[in-house]
Amino acid sequence: MTTDPTMTRIGQGVELHHHQGQREAARDVFARIWDDIGGEQGDPLHVCVLAHSMADVQDDVRQELMWDLRALAAADLLTDERVAQAGSPLSAAGLYPSLHLNLSECYRKLGDFDRAREHLQQARARVGALDDDGYGRLIRGGLERLAEQLGEPA
Repeated sequence: MTTDPTMTRIGQGVELHHHQGQREAARDVFARIWDDIGGEQGDPLHVCVLAHSMADVQDDVRQELMWDLRALAAADLLTDERVAQAGSPLSAAGLYPSLHLNLSECYRKLGDFDRAREHLQQARARVGALDDDGYGRLIRGGLERLAEQLGEPA
C-alpha cells in the first residue's frame, strides 16, 4: 500500500474540523484540495471523500446537500480496488450508508421528508457492507436517530 498524498491532506482537514473544531480552516483546506484535484473531474475516490468531508463543514444546508450529492455521484464511479489502493478498510459499498445517511439528514433539514425517507431506506439497504466496529456502530446509530426523527420504524 502506498500513501496517497491527497487522502493524507483530506485527513488533515478532517482533523482540523473534528478534533480541533476549526470548521473554516478545514473548509479552506478542502477548497484548496478541490482546486488541486480538478474538482469533479478528479480521481473519483478523492472527489467522493473530499466532497463528503466538505459537506460536513458547510453552514448552509443547501451547500451541504450539493457537496453530498457530488460525493454520491463520485462513489458510483469507484471500485473496491481503487478504495483498497488508498488504504481504506472499507469496500466501495461501505461508503454508501454514510453518504445516504448524510443526504437523508440534509433532506430532513430542508423539509423534504419523502426524499429523506428514500435515502434512509437506501442507507439501511446497504448498511450490511459495514463491519460491527466503531464506524459501523456510528453509522447505524445515526440511522436509528434519523429514523426516529422521520417517524420511521426502527
